Amino acid sequence: MAQLEGLLEPTALSELVRRWLKEDVPSFDFAGAVVGDGIETAVLYAKSKGILAGKPFFQAVFDELNCDVQWHDLASDGDVLEGPFPIPLADVKGPVRKILLGERLALNALARCSGIATRSSELVKIAKQTGWKGIIAGTRKTTPGFRLVEKYGLLAGNADTHRMDLSSMVMLKDNHIVSSGSISKAVEKARTVAGFSVKIEVECSSVEDAMEAVEAGADVVMLDNFEPEALQVAAQDLKRWAGGRRFIIEASGGLSEASLADYCVPGVDILSLSIMQGAPAVDFSLKIPRKRA
Repeated sequence: MAQLEGLLEPTALSELVRRWLKEDVPSFDFAGAVVGDGIETAVLYAKSKGILAGKPFFQAVFDELNCDVQWHDLASDGDVLEGPFPIPLADVKGPVRKILLGERLALNALARCSGIATRSSELVKIAKQTGWKGIIAGTRKTTPGFRLVEKYGLLAGNADTHRMDLSSMVMLKDNHIVSSGSISKAVEKARTVAGFSVKIEVECSSVEDAMEAVEAGADVVMLDNFEPEALQVAAQDLKRWAGGRRFIIEASGGLSEASLADYCVPGVDILSLSIMQGAPAVDFSLKIPRKRA
């Protein structure tokens, strides 16, 4: 796996953390006045099974607060947390007020990111066990303000991020098509602004829609809300019909962890589902050791 930390641009990460801090402390940090600025060291523990993910976000919170984070050797994004619990992962040293100021923000990011990585990993494993060679992708159904964390979690769990945002790929859904008049007109308009370097995907509810999209020049056709058997027939019919034309077939709608294996059928290149929604968090805590009397 590539070094995921290298994906994150430092100033963007810093700006994200500053927004989190501003939201969490819009005026006074009352509890911070109780504990003061004495230097303490807190220990980060993993307390439940999962895939570790989100270290850069945890790190960025405490970098912003001028605290020092020392990660243990066996604490890398993508690592499996198996116990025995609790597992010490890092030491955070700094003014106690600053440690407690960043505690919940840093833990929230780590828990959410790790939870998505864990669910992604489980879904990718299900798909691989069927012998299917395609890609499992997350959708754009992310939490506002938390997209970077959640998309990073997909990568840490070996899933695909799909499009990151509206600027990274054109996706023409039913409302775009209705508003444009037809699939062909929508694709034509999209190409005039997207140019050659941005892919165009079209949501299709039938094989006929998909054929129109391919003929119009779409790079990806999404077969939406097909049952597994109908999906396999549609995908194979499309590939035969297309001849030498190259395009990607994505399937979405109705997929879940329970039904995923049924959708891993020949002819389909990508299966996308809302991995982020409902992903349970991995449990972490940050503890300052009690002082002996």
